[in-house]
Amino acid sequence: MTTVLTPATHPAHRPLTLQVWRDYDAQACTLPGMSLGRLDLTGPADEQAAQLWELGARRVRFTDEIDLTTVDSPDAAAHAVRRLCLIRDLTAHAVLVQWRLRLPAGPGDEAWRDLSHLQPPTALTGPADADAALTQWRNEHYLCKCLWRQGPGFVQIRDRRWGDLRRFTADEPAYREAIARLSYGAPSSAVPEAIAADFLAERLVSRTGPFLWWLPYRVNRWIQEAMAI
Repeated sequence: MTTVLTPATHPAHRPLTLQVWRDYDAQACTLPGMSLGRLDLTGPADEQAAQLWELGARRVRFTDEIDLTTVDSPDAAAHAVRRLCLIRDLTAHAVLVQWRLRLPAGPGDEAWRDLSHLQPPTALTGPADADAALTQWRNEHYLCKCLWRQGPGFVQIRDRRWGDLRRFTADEPAYREAIARLSYGAPSSAVPEAIAADFLAERLVSRTGPFLWWLPYRVNRWIQEAMAI
């Protein structure tokens, strides 16, 4: 078992174990030399996706289900947020991610749509018709579905999770600072209440236990010319 990055003591840095391969194709991954083995990630979350890409990772598998029905404790919530942020960042790198997700059942069972810009999970539990929800997630998923970019003095978000294009531009420094603070999860008290409310209303952040975390990703692999996105 290989350790990637440096140990940390924050609960969000509890080791994550991934199975990693050098190719997207499952059959190719069975060939000699294509497996990078089991990797333990224990360091800063904002560096992990880029380091995995540089290591040669093109397909990864999370060993444990991400269960969002059991995130009442800060430790469990931080661990879930860290894994979801890594899936977000790996999606931005166009790495194939195999993961399992359990969501709380709720009105309309539409919570999966908030995460529908991420690589679809291999298994989804929680919605009343989980199979139909997962099929729709897979059929409608594409790279750049919900992204943000940093311009000179502004941040622009382009969101197509709901079928149409929703575009937001934030040029106030307080909003840009809030995005930075929430990029890898933070208590809701870490950002002004009005800004958190705006982000929640537009479903640009997700609440996981006591934490809020930023949903859009900064894309690393464009599917076409950037101006078209």
